[in-house]
Amino acid sequence: MDYDLHIHSALSPCGDDEMRPTNIVRMALLNGLSLISVTDHNSVSNQQAMAQAAKTYGIAYWYGVELQTKEEVHVLGYFRNEADVEGFDTWLRTVRDTTVNRIDHFGNQYLLDENDEVLGQETDSLILSLSAGLNECVAQIKKAHGNVVLAHVMDRKNGILRQLAFIPKNLNFDGIEITQTDQRETLIASYPWLSKKTFFLNSDAHRLIDIHDAGQTMSEEEIEAFWRNEP
Repeated sequence: MDYDLHIHSALSPCGDDEMRPTNIVRMALLNGLSLISVTDHNSVSNQQAMAQAAKTYGIAYWYGVELQTKEEVHVLGYFRNEADVEGFDTWLRTVRDTTVNRIDHFGNQYLLDENDEVLGQETDSLILSLSAGLNECVAQIKKAHGNVVLAHVMDRKNGILRQLAFIPKNLNFDGIEITQTDQRETLIASYPWLSKKTFFLNSDAHRLIDIHDAGQTMSEEEIEAFWRNEP
């Protein structure tokens, strides 16, 4: 399956206003993708709309989120069903910063339905870090039956290597996100035990034009192994 598992909707303050469920799904299909996930910053409020749009247009969908931990490390969480996402959201709202979002400075945070209609705005400033640390965020994703992927580990200030300067071996995560294929070799050279983890190459798209074209592929067997936490 050709995938892109790190896409932001218009709920993320850094996401373009046109990043709406149907727009995202149609662009993904136009690009030849068969599996996507929207991973908004510190919120899962658009997940139901995204899953419905994906179902309507016949593309596989993973429920997702991108957390910014207290250490400012970005962590991706993936879930297989809506009930798990709802349970996770109960915890997430307790650790999210309730400072009111400044639309003029950070951008809109649109709550959307599956037909791209705006239902309102998320008022909490999603650009800010959670009060929960890395270990707690990972534990809560796992508690909600989700899988954990460390986001853009070698890029941007919010990758774990930029923030912590190392990848803890005892951290209970399932996968690594890279942005270039040669980064896998580089990481395994420094951390040989990462060879047992699943590697993903995603777009981190904030605009429709940034969503990946087909080319990054996982087989059904590889996908099931990821969910079973097998290398």
